[in-house]
Amino acid sequence: MKTDPPRAANGGNGATKCEISASFQHSSPGYLPVSFKIALLGAGRVAAQLAPALARAGHRVVAVWSRQAASARAVADPLGAAALHGPAPDLRRAPAADLYLLAVPDDAAAAVLAAAQWPAGALVAHTSGALPLAVFAARPEVRGAVFYPLQTFSPGRAIDWPQVPLCLEAADADGLAVLQQVAASLSQRVLLVASVPRRQLHVAAVFASNFTNHLLGLADALLTEAQLPADLLTPLVRETVDKALRNPPFQVQTGPAIRHDAATIATHTAALAAHPRWQALYTQLTASIQASAAAPGPGPAEPG
Repeated sequence: MKTDPPRAANGGNGATKCEISASFQHSSPGYLPVSFKIALLGAGRVAAQLAPALARAGHRVVAVWSRQAASARAVADPLGAAALHGPAPDLRRAPAADLYLLAVPDDAAAAVLAAAQWPAGALVAHTSGALPLAVFAARPEVRGAVFYPLQTFSPGRAIDWPQVPLCLEAADADGLAVLQQVAASLSQRVLLVASVPRRQLHVAAVFASNFTNHLLGLADALLTEAQLPADLLTPLVRETVDKALRNPPFQVQTGPAIRHDAATIATHTAALAAHPRWQALYTQLTASIQASAAAPGPGPAEPG
């Protein structure tokens, strides 16, 4: 997963994708950071991390909404923000905001967007990698946008915000300017990514993060069955990830699948007989590795 230098490229649907220096708005002598009033809809994992980060960056979080009062208060109270709750937020009665961040699960975003009462002309950005900008077409009175942090969020885990890529898209130039300034106050990596390539990015993130974590969970379960300590795999996992980040991953693939080591593959398959679903996944991944090695393009590393 080799990292490329900043570049501009076509986003795949007529839009432009480019990386923006996080210092772009600091170029004028005597520059003072812009502080925006921001309201968050949602109080889950993303909002719980994003709200305090925005406050530390100098913005004022004016309101937090959740369906559950306790959830809204848990995020809002430490920041002195208004805690709103109920089945549908009425933002017309909430403190005015320059930006409304819709930080709810993907499958709830459309419903919340439809149910909320928005101030006319409100700048509303969802935080999803999977949802297109077009989701705002149903609410023409708002200015739609996307503010997608490419990171996994878990309770109790601190986020290194300057290293988190923030992917932006907006329906109008003024809205995009606000997003850029807010994003650059948090992160050193701010990118414009249109809906189609962002969907591809989100799929790639699922492979790189969610599926990888699931496979590590299966590995941990197998070691537990064998009464072996899970940290035996730590050096291997770290070397594998580091190598894949520094090189094209297919070119540094190792293991019995890439070697077409049928005997070892058969032994492993037999060892998984008590776990048919894991056995099927092992077989599918083996076939995928072998198919990738056989495909045209950069080849795998020497068998190892």
